[in-house]
Amino acid sequence: MLRTILRSVYRRLQPQPAAAARSEPSPIPSVPLHMDRLFSLQGRVALISGASSGIGLHIAGVFAQAGAAVALAARRKEQVVGAAQALAARGHAATAVYLDVTDAQTIGPAFDAAEHAFGAPVDLLFNNAGILYASPFVDQDPAEVARLFDTNLKGAFLVAREAARRMARLQHGAIINVASTAGLRAGPRLASYGAAKAGLIHLSGVMALELAREGIRVNTLCPGSIDTDMHRVFRDFGFEQALLRRIPQRRIGSVDDLDGAALLLASDAGRYITGAVIAVDGGQALSWM
Repeated sequence: MLRTILRSVYRRLQPQPAAAARSEPSPIPSVPLHMDRLFSLQGRVALISGASSGIGLHIAGVFAQAGAAVALAARRKEQVVGAAQALAARGHAATAVYLDVTDAQTIGPAFDAAEHAFGAPVDLLFNNAGILYASPFVDQDPAEVARLFDTNLKGAFLVAREAARRMARLQHGAIINVASTAGLRAGPRLASYGAAKAGLIHLSGVMALELAREGIRVNTLCPGSIDTDMHRVFRDFGFEQALLRRIPQRRIGSVDDLDGAALLLASDAGRYITGAVIAVDGGQALSWM
């Protein structure tokens, strides 16, 4: 018996022949990754608020070129009509809709008009409408502060809520709330503006948590100093050189600098990104110089 046991143990201790190699899945995709397809917005319907000028107008063109049908929404409808016609003349699907984010009665109809124009629901929102009020904190006019909060925070909330309710029925969608570097760090003369944008950043985080199970991604884009009509307020105040000293790249951004981040958050390239806050500011939010 003992001899039998020892013989069995000996056999187990002997080297075993190598097993046939298992076929493991390759970490390299078997088909080429087409970046143009990854960032494509083909088949999407986008509503861009504050699209009459500046960042909103520019991003409407970017989304249209990426294949989306775009609804340019603003209070100054005569301006977005011309922009929508220019996009349509270049072969893009574009329409203009009236939207005053401070008037809740205009928000639902703006979405309805976009969906009627394209025969499909809005599944992409670039929530961009905003105004700037810059003044020393102790001198800020309560009426101007209220107008700013109504536009930059309450208005953004109301538009995002309408979009989220509609996208929940689709079980997919993307919302990009446009805040600002001013919402990430303190800046002189921007007490109300910075507070409203900080509130929008926090709101985006809550939305991302609550809407993820509905297939809706919510992210925040934080432009820094971008050369638009709004930024020219700082030039008028003589603050542009002071701003440049606080930007590590030592230049004011252009609207083109926002294209990559906006397309990432809007497209399937960002399908696993929600609750993100992306600063496009030349490093301004990091600098204390």
